[in-house]
Amino acid sequence: MTQPEHREKFQQFPIHIFNSLSRNKELFTPLNPPRVGLYNCGPTVYGDPHLGHARAAVNFDVVFRYLQYLGYKVRYVRNITDVGHLEDEVAETGEDKIEKKAKLQQLEPMEIAQRYTNTYRHFMHLLNILPPSIEPTASGHIPEQIYVIKKIIENGFAYVMNGSVYFDVQAYAEKYPYGELSGKVLEELQSNSRVLEGQEEKKSAFDFALWKKAKPEHIMKWDSPWSVGVPGWHLECTAMSSKYLGIPFDLHGGGMDLKFPHHEGEIAQSKGAFGCEPVNYWMHNNMLTINGQKMSKSLGNFITLEELFTGKHALLEKEYSPMTLRFFMLQAHYGSQIDFSNEALLAAEKGYKRLMNTLQTLEKLQYEGTTSLDTALDAEINALTTSCYEYMSDDFNTAKTMASLFELGVKINAFYHQQLPLLSISSETFHLLKSTYIDFVQDVLGLENEESGDQHQIDSLMQLLIDMRQRARQNKDFATADKIRDDLKERGIHLKDEKSGNTTYTFS
Repeated sequence: MTQPEHREKFQQFPIHIFNSLSRNKELFTPLNPPRVGLYNCGPTVYGDPHLGHARAAVNFDVVFRYLQYLGYKVRYVRNITDVGHLEDEVAETGEDKIEKKAKLQQLEPMEIAQRYTNTYRHFMHLLNILPPSIEPTASGHIPEQIYVIKKIIENGFAYVMNGSVYFDVQAYAEKYPYGELSGKVLEELQSNSRVLEGQEEKKSAFDFALWKKAKPEHIMKWDSPWSVGVPGWHLECTAMSSKYLGIPFDLHGGGMDLKFPHHEGEIAQSKGAFGCEPVNYWMHNNMLTINGQKMSKSLGNFITLEELFTGKHALLEKEYSPMTLRFFMLQAHYGSQIDFSNEALLAAEKGYKRLMNTLQTLEKLQYEGTTSLDTALDAEINALTTSCYEYMSDDFNTAKTMASLFELGVKINAFYHQQLPLLSISSETFHLLKSTYIDFVQDVLGLENEESGDQHQIDSLMQLLIDMRQRARQNKDFATADKIRDDLKERGIHLKDEKSGNTTYTFS
């Protein structure tokens, strides 16, 4: 995917990112180039993945892809929250979301967490989301979280009360600014705060839990120096990002709804424990609405990815494929709000098919040498290919990048239908046009060709064949294993055995 010429484009158009912390667009300067540390807040696994999950995943998948495309060696960490996320995120009250679901379904909480982790990964695969480099779980990093709490207590920014540990926001605010990311003013929080049931042991209502003593009926709980209990929701990301990316690291992503209290809590915990900012650049994707309204179960407009891909929701006129959804989201800049509607999705479906048809047309073009160079046309195509790099390097502007790809598509189709003479551009320009179009559609934007909306069935069938081959290999029936691989190859399907033990497939 990464070629030497991409580095030249990167030097011409270095990446600029809108930093949510400074509220300015800044030149992206990694701490240890070419290595980049990227962290993104993953799902709390207590329910089926929905449109909100998809937007964050698609947006930061493109960030991951483009950084790699330019030659960066990216360590991408996206966590799984499988404990500690209470129903009321701000007030920190109510039940643990996963335990509540487990009680309703009479299952172990970890059964719920595993089921929805698997479901999340499945739908991310359908959306062609690249797996992160590391996907840590909160429950798998309790010692790391206890370590961070100890550091915060030692530095005087937390207190123990009845077996629970709370971050002391007032003590922190005496040394560091609080609310710098979200714009929340401490005095405003103080005046608007009220003591809710279960918060009486806090010094202040806006202090947040680092460790909560577990009630007797609590199922998920661990030993700690303070009590048998559970970690706070904000704490897990501080512990896992610092473990795998160091302090500070380069880039932290997440939805705009996480700015407060989650990401604000991460900043406070990092400074409280380590005395420095956790990350140099914060990126936040904007929210989505459904027919102009916020997505909510109470409004009846809450749409899961399964419902979208099968069309089984009252608001949907038909099913929409994973690539249609991905295309729809990439039509907008990650920082802008997007509104879902049948009309918008139908338009996205048409636009996606246009891109795929142009991709197939481009593969058919044969270049045999310049006959008469049209310098103006040659320069125009060069400018359009360059603009793809320019727009993606300008805060990952997928909307403008796709506009350039569609303009290139007009030229490609005109060449194919002989409305423009292909041989009037130079060989270098033709190959640049071809590589840029293919690379940006497939490798950067992550859009792949779907023959139909039955991608789920294709994946299921392929997994069945992969499992059959794996069982044959385990039984030392190498003849059968090789036949499965070779028969698939003859049909244009290539299996690749990864070092991790997984097998993936691609179409030629």
